[in-house]
Amino acid sequence: MTRLASRLGPLELENGYPTDATVVKIFDDIDYQRACQAYLWALPLMAMQQWQSEHLARFGAGKLDYVDYITFQDKLGLLTANATTPYIMAFPNLQETGPLVFEVPAGPTAGGFTDFWQRPITDSGQTGPDKGAGGRYLILGPDDPELKPEGYYVFRSPTVNVWSAHRALDPDPAKAKQLIEGLKIYPFSQRENPAPTRHVSPAGRPWSGEQPRGLAYWEGLSKIIQEEPVHERDRIMMGMLQPLGIEKGKPFTPTERQKEILIDAAQTGEVMARAIAYRKRFEGAKVWPGRNWELSLLLAETNQEAPHHTQLDERTSWFYEAVGVSVGMMGRAVGVGQVYLEAAKDSQGHWLDGAKTYRLTVPKDVPVTQFWSVTVYDNETRCFVKSGVSPDRSSRDAIVTNADGSVDLTFGPAVPAGTPESNWIKTLPGKGWFSYFRLYGPTQTYFDRSWVLSDIEVIE
Repeated sequence: MTRLASRLGPLELENGYPTDATVVKIFDDIDYQRACQAYLWALPLMAMQQWQSEHLARFGAGKLDYVDYITFQDKLGLLTANATTPYIMAFPNLQETGPLVFEVPAGPTAGGFTDFWQRPITDSGQTGPDKGAGGRYLILGPDDPELKPEGYYVFRSPTVNVWSAHRALDPDPAKAKQLIEGLKIYPFSQRENPAPTRHVSPAGRPWSGEQPRGLAYWEGLSKIIQEEPVHERDRIMMGMLQPLGIEKGKPFTPTERQKEILIDAAQTGEVMARAIAYRKRFEGAKVWPGRNWELSLLLAETNQEAPHHTQLDERTSWFYEAVGVSVGMMGRAVGVGQVYLEAAKDSQGHWLDGAKTYRLTVPKDVPVTQFWSVTVYDNETRCFVKSGVSPDRSSRDAIVTNADGSVDLTFGPAVPAGTPESNWIKTLPGKGWFSYFRLYGPTQTYFDRSWVLSDIEVIE
């Protein structure tokens, strides 16, 4: 009998063969490790599956209906939403409808279409081919025949489910409303006489865009795997899921042993995702030397691919915290698109704590053509901190500006003495939080790093 020391405890071998007890231990660990990695792999897909389910079950929206997230209350379930601009979302299934037409109105909008792995099909609006002039987008499914009709921007989705996601950027609510109403969806086959597109409101109903936890994560994953084609990139992972009871073409009926492993792995997988997201170990994550602001979106390309590998950790970091990616969101073009800066630590390198009071000084001449905003999120839900008041301040708000053009914002459970309430964001004791600083239409002084954002500092 040979005994090998390992992190699993002793592994016993008889004449080189693992004993029955060791085989059980090894197979349990193989399946647990695979499930943990499968959890991370599936994060972008499961955010889409969850949100589509909420549209259908929670809001009663059809797959060709838009849901319009206008108010702060509407956005409470949305991962790292901005509190300033409306969101308009739909989750069609091209297998059910055939090729779809999406009409995008002329005007200041940002958004586009992604597949269900959240890989962009195309931007629309200011960073799309219509450049803000509006147009008709024709999206084909994976197996639809080629179509090239006049007057359409034509693209193909590699998944049958797609996400149509847009923001209305006009600061005038009446004009933003017109932009929202101008978004339409209908099958290409009905283009001569399309039915009106329905726009649904969450109407205060509670909902959650968080990836489900426990066994529900795997139930949702099996469901969406049955609907979608398997891509070459994912065949190894599909092989790793098979011993766990998740297999294309077969119902998900896990054994008690599989359930126990999957539930445990979903919990550990989420902690892995938090570590990857909140303590980024990626080269180039820091925006400025000596500061704790990091780039939230660190994908090399919107398709999540690097020259020699798929960016598993980078996409885990982003898609645990957020939803959606587009060319405009990559923050690479001067004067258009967005930049997302993130802070989970204060100037001393400590995690941000809802019981403490902090100050952020935003220097003058913030490098934007449109506006900037600061938003506070719960680090467990990745949604707005539910403090009962708005967790966001922006240059579009009536905030107090210092004589030198800078702005002091404070964060804490109560308004600090001498601080205007308009410049305060409420946090909750007993809860960790992180912040996004958004730049809409970033200008050159951001790109050359000559404009530097202060760290968030504890107020003694």
